[in-house]
Amino acid sequence: MSSSPPLSRREFLGQASCAGVGTTALFSTLLTLRLANSLAAQTVPAGGDYRALVCLFLAGGNDSFNMLVPTSSGEYEAYAKVRGNLALAKDTLLQITPGNLGGRTLGIHPSMTEVRDLFTQGRLAFVSNVGSLVRPTTLADVKAGRHLPVSLYSHADQIKQWQTCIPDQRTAIGWGGRAADIIRSLNGPSLVSMNISLSGQSVFLTGQQAFTYAVGSSGATALTGYSATAVNSLTAVRSKGVNNIVDQTYRNLFEQTYADSTRDAVDSYAEFSTALAGITLTTPVPTGNSLASSLAMIAKIIAANGKFGAKRQIFFVQLGGWDHHDEVVNNQLTMLRTVSQAVGFFNSALTEIGLADKATLFTASDFGRTLTSNGNGSDHAWGGNHLVMGGAVGGGKVYGDAAAGHYPDLQNLAAIDTGQGRLIPGVSVDEYARDLLSWFGISSGNMDYVLPAFSSRFGGRPALGLFSAASTSTPATPSAPATPATPSTPTPPASSGGGGGGGGGGASSPLFLGALGALALLRLRQKRLDRRKAEAKTAPAKP
Repeated sequence: MSSSPPLSRREFLGQASCAGVGTTALFSTLLTLRLANSLAAQTVPAGGDYRALVCLFLAGGNDSFNMLVPTSSGEYEAYAKVRGNLALAKDTLLQITPGNLGGRTLGIHPSMTEVRDLFTQGRLAFVSNVGSLVRPTTLADVKAGRHLPVSLYSHADQIKQWQTCIPDQRTAIGWGGRAADIIRSLNGPSLVSMNISLSGQSVFLTGQQAFTYAVGSSGATALTGYSATAVNSLTAVRSKGVNNIVDQTYRNLFEQTYADSTRDAVDSYAEFSTALAGITLTTPVPTGNSLASSLAMIAKIIAANGKFGAKRQIFFVQLGGWDHHDEVVNNQLTMLRTVSQAVGFFNSALTEIGLADKATLFTASDFGRTLTSNGNGSDHAWGGNHLVMGGAVGGGKVYGDAAAGHYPDLQNLAAIDTGQGRLIPGVSVDEYARDLLSWFGISSGNMDYVLPAFSSRFGGRPALGLFSAASTSTPATPSAPATPATPSTPTPPASSGGGGGGGGGGASSPLFLGALGALALLRLRQKRLDRRKAEAKTAPAKP
């Protein structure tokens, strides 16, 4: 294990200048870190009970008005007319009567029997006509080009806007990452991040300080050819060489960051594998369902939360292939079945480990799709329908714009249809996220850091009410952030370039360290410091 000492402020500044970090970029980075640390220290939810958020991202844009269909008299006929050859037969739909729609009925896609069952059991709810909004928007705004998200209907931009909740700018910092910036101090020190992805790196989990730990459905990925326990073999020799390289102290910060990153990857793998050792699920994973396999791994990690010292965790898993410009009806038969079986499995797995009311799964997607057919499929649109599942969810209901009856009346779309059945969202992604984050433990005082546009643009709108008051965390009341305007554009500062150089006797290098490299080093140093402090507390006293 590495025993490199933490850098003093003087050493850090000295080495950073030699490595080419510009003064402005460096201090901007440090101030950003200071602000995030301050917010994290202020917000400690009362009780400290465990909570997990699981984002299931349906990449490509799910045609969600065939996932949740109106079936009341007059409404189904309007649906069938606008959808044309994409309309599902009424008698094939899984009928539900949501508890808050005044008797209006809906139908769930016929492939989603598990979702229907969870809905009727009160463990799952829908949120209708959600989309990326700069602010509450009217058809007149759209026609005038006012208050529109950047590159509306674009896959790349809408994905980022769903994952960042910043629709009028481009940024790489997600609202899941910013939530972790705020609340990660609630967790104990661990080399395994509270933000865990089953689908590689994502904008959603990226914060100013928070980082993503990526695993697969079979667990963490080991360093090829490395084994800490190997003896008398080529693997043992190779592993010893790796240890010798990464455990040295380097004067050049780029080299030190790389070495620390490699060491942390090795140590994180060991910590992750040890924590999950012996944790099994008896709930059978649906055969051939890769999404269910990913959710099985998430369930195991949730079961092991105490071994990570985790009170809060955020997960991300993506299922692609939803860009159905063709064959939407046939493709959804299998794909929505995959989702339904996986969600049903996940509920059963959470029940098995006794944490069904401590984890909430929610769906997200690039955008909804046109109600009208393009021939055999549907095109990019705006508002869409989503599901939220968990023991704390107020299930059996459809949440949405209350003034519009929660679910759009397809008989009266003139005020929200921008053309071809592209519906202006009645609920912003910010509002959707606000309910989830409130349950997760983000206080109202810190919501503007996680959702930078919320209070100024959607603050007067009531909460959706996805969770009962009894299940919502009661965070400690924080003092206001010292500079509340700063998080409004939480993009990492750019480096100012500069030449390389080992500095003070270290090996020279043509590479330089920018502000993000400095940030990475600070993260690594802080993790190691936290871990050493924790080890010191549990170490036996010396005689």
